[in-house]
Amino acid sequence: MVSVAIDGPAGAGKSTLARRLAAELGYIYVDTGAMYRAIGLYALRAGKDPKDNAAVDALLPEIELRLASIAGEQHIYLKDEDVSTAIRTEAAGMAASAVGANPAVRAFLLDLQRSMAKKQDVLMDGRDIGTVVLPVRWPIEIVHSLAQVPSASIFFKNALTNATPSEPFGNPTP
Repeated sequence: MVSVAIDGPAGAGKSTLARRLAAELGYIYVDTGAMYRAIGLYALRAGKDPKDNAAVDALLPEIELRLASIAGEQHIYLKDEDVSTAIRTEAAGMAASAVGANPAVRAFLLDLQRSMAKKQDVLMDGRDIGTVVLPVRWPIEIVHSLAQVPSASIFFKNALTNATPSEPFGNPTP
């Protein structure tokens, strides 16, 4: 199995790059942030405070989280429900921040993410991907390196928007 990690600062274009590369390569795109949002949403729906580590920890054994690619787009499921839209609310985002600080949630998702990488070709972006989740892999650190370059976000947006088969990275001029 091939695992590609894209790590870097917020706003650098990681997700845009990751989705595009995964589609081009035929890999499963793993948006790890969506996984945190799903756990946050699950806690909210269970009536638990996402900041209450003990309450959230007690929910982890019953959480069934999976990803699927449908028409090239990542969908995230809690049990059999597609929550891809539900996790994009402000409340789910705030809950994701809270559960993301919980060591048990981080360990739970670390195991799940590593398990996914063992079973299929994946391209992951998000928090700690190149340093913690896939540390023995060859992480792509382009985004992190380009964060030092002015207009890195514009670079990636232009590069991916203008890509063609003969110029896979398009015209990256900011």
